[in-house]
Amino acid sequence: MVKHYRPPGKKKEGNAAKFVIRSQALKQLQISLPLFRKLCILKGVTPREPKKKFKGTHQTYYHVKDIAFLHHEPLVEVHRAIRVHERKIKKAEAKKNHERANRLREKTPKPKIDRIVRQRYPRFVDALGELDDCLTMVHLFAALPASESKKIEVERVHKCRRLAHEWQAFISRTHKLRKTFVSVKGIYYQAEVEGQTITWLAPHSLQQVVSDDVDIVTMLNFLQLYEPLLSFVNFRLYHSINLKYPPILDPRLEALAADLYALSRYVSGNTRPAVLNSEALQAESEQIETKHNEAETGTEKSELRLAQLQHHLPSNEPGALMHLVEEVTGEDEEDQDTKQCKNLFKNMKFFLSREVPRESLLFVIPAFGGIVSWEGEGAPFRESDQSITHQIVDRESQGHRFLSREYVQPQWVYDSVNARIILPTENYLVGRIPPPHLSPFIDYDEEGAYIPDYAKTIKHLQAAARKEVLLLPGVGKEDLEDPQNLLVEGVIDRAEANDAAQRKQKMMILEQQYHDDLKKELQGVAHTSSASKETSTGVVQTGESTNNVQENDDDMGKLMMSRKKRKLLEAMQISNKRKQAQHDLIKQRKKKIEEAQSQRS
Repeated sequence: MVKHYRPPGKKKEGNAAKFVIRSQALKQLQISLPLFRKLCILKGVTPREPKKKFKGTHQTYYHVKDIAFLHHEPLVEVHRAIRVHERKIKKAEAKKNHERANRLREKTPKPKIDRIVRQRYPRFVDALGELDDCLTMVHLFAALPASESKKIEVERVHKCRRLAHEWQAFISRTHKLRKTFVSVKGIYYQAEVEGQTITWLAPHSLQQVVSDDVDIVTMLNFLQLYEPLLSFVNFRLYHSINLKYPPILDPRLEALAADLYALSRYVSGNTRPAVLNSEALQAESEQIETKHNEAETGTEKSELRLAQLQHHLPSNEPGALMHLVEEVTGEDEEDQDTKQCKNLFKNMKFFLSREVPRESLLFVIPAFGGIVSWEGEGAPFRESDQSITHQIVDRESQGHRFLSREYVQPQWVYDSVNARIILPTENYLVGRIPPPHLSPFIDYDEEGAYIPDYAKTIKHLQAAARKEVLLLPGVGKEDLEDPQNLLVEGVIDRAEANDAAQRKQKMMILEQQYHDDLKKELQGVAHTSSASKETSTGVVQTGESTNNVQENDDDMGKLMMSRKKRKLLEAMQISNKRKQAQHDLIKQRKKKIEEAQSQRS
């Protein structure tokens, strides 16, 4: 079909009709650049990369349908109404009519994000899959100090802390935590909820300083979406274990900045508010009635709690996650990983000294079945309790030592959690240099990967805990394929070696038969059953012939691939070679260090 001539200024075609630059989008929407960025964050609109950038490479391009999607967004009208309202407030203040200005501030329209959360995450699994950045952002703002110049309000910090503690209480209560790693940036956690793997980063419990280089406005825009998202997720998760949301906490524990401890007490009590002292235990029914009466005046109570917690927020002292090991009615059947994590620290009682990272340990230890207390007011048991099995300390000088417990460093808890076994405490005693803290996010089982010595030790301890046969030094996975090597090492006897050799020979015959049939199919030659019988009874060639067959199969496989898949395969091979070069470099460095140490000794 002949393409007709298009006069200039008429209908556009190609990339010019599919994409618009940012300045064109602002003119179409008639909004400012900060509001456009905020809408893009809330609605999930991202820049695109067209094949041909018709306006230049320095421009930012968006799809026309995305801009049309924003054009019909009700939030645009809400923000326009907010801008008009701000002008009225400014005019009233200019006329010194403070009463009208205050009345207008109270009636300022507020945008609702509930509908956007529903649009972006139609299923609960979708929300869980996108929860990594949400949890990291919420935990970050939970540790930041309130600042008027940075527009970080105390109420927002308090809400982030509350959401983070509710999430941690659920993870710890249901034993969904799987991995943890302490780094310079913070502490990484990984949990598995309803088949979704969720990884987030929590900052250290230190005084945070907000730098001027950080774009706080953009982070607050993201937080505006993440707060209702995490609220919806917590609501759904708490109802899945038959708990009301939001939980009703003990005001006295909240005043002590032990809100997480109060939250966990609420979880263990099955929607019944926890009580701190024995007098309140006797008047439990009266406490429940007062809770219902106070719920009617929720606004005044929240203001009182906020005033009580204002001086506790910057220190980031959360209290404790305790009593999270009782059974909850209506809970689904636990999988194997959950059962293993639940019983790791079973029948163990921990006591935390004041110098250890309290917030992290109070979250990790109950998640793996342990009972924990700390030094301070509101703790469930004191340091003098004789039933304590482990005390976590991080200083050499101890005033009084109990012979009935072990004094270990905090790294022992994290390493035991990652290894899923109780590691020996000899290397983690107070005053000793602990072993290297290995990352659980690295797969040491990859082919050619560098395996640290302590990783090998942990692997042997895990095999011993599972009652498996430990491999002798110098016997690896490749040696298991050769029965003669295991016979020489004494791992198996001669009868087992003969059976294994026969099974290996049969597998090699079948493999050779498969390669021959594949080669004949590629050449277009029909093979018969007699040929297959001759192949099965023939002698299997090994060594160089097997390698040549493998190389020929790889070459023929590449010829059958399309250009796109072949390029992808080459990129994967280059990546594997780069990884292997890095592993070899680490091994060379380790060899040099060992030689230097041997020369010194």
